[in-house]
Amino acid sequence: MMPDALLQPRQVPAFTADEFAPRATDYCVCVFVINEAAKLPKQLAAMREHCAGLADVVVADGGSTDGSTEREALRALGVNTLLTKTGAGKLGAQMRMAFAWALDRGYRGVVAMDGNGKDGPDAIPRFVAALGAGCDHVQGSRFVPGGVSENLPLSRWLGVKLVHAPLVSLASRFRYTDTTNGFRGYSARFLADPRVAAFRDVFPGYELHYYLAIRAARLGFRVKEIPVARRYPRHGPTPTKISPVRGNLRVLRCLFAACLGRFNP
Repeated sequence: MMPDALLQPRQVPAFTADEFAPRATDYCVCVFVINEAAKLPKQLAAMREHCAGLADVVVADGGSTDGSTEREALRALGVNTLLTKTGAGKLGAQMRMAFAWALDRGYRGVVAMDGNGKDGPDAIPRFVAALGAGCDHVQGSRFVPGGVSENLPLSRWLGVKLVHAPLVSLASRFRYTDTTNGFRGYSARFLADPRVAAFRDVFPGYELHYYLAIRAARLGFRVKEIPVARRYPRHGPTPTKISPVRGNLRVLRCLFAACLGRFNP
């Protein structure tokens, strides 16, 4: 008999869905945003040629107030659907919202990427190809052959190389090289598996990113890294929603909890 913890209904934040077009492909790219008016339109325009015929573009908004998710503008940029979180939670809640909606709409897999313009959209076909070939967790990496990393702050490079990737690799028993990179692909069967139990309120923030990477490998799902490009601006502040002190401490707490198995159902 399956444990009660694995039989609980999905916990998904309240949200609205503006579907501008029906599902046209087996995969979708979910772009996670909050207040990215200066970057999102350019990114969506660059994504169009790489998604055409391969993946529907979905914007998963965490509650933007800067006009970046104006519906007619998104429709004109080829966005298939706008999801707007109205319930509690941050990135983890946005992810649960988008993944639940994608499963209900019948997609075979989801590509997740940030909406701040750092990720190279030319990698999208590689994610779709890997998912189509049977991979379940596809991690984008700047540090494998073919990957590109531009203007990455030294503190972040050290954090990934000396702390984050080694800990996640140890916990998952799979050698990851770029575990802070949110450019990833997930199969529907992985997201829906009750042993994963991804749809729980224990994932309000960054926890879900780390948990899924670890859980996929530990449960024997097919895991793969593929090369991606991530470019930071040469000048000016680092584009991030993580505050220097409290935010990074929160990230570390989430990381340690995931590595110790505290989110396992």
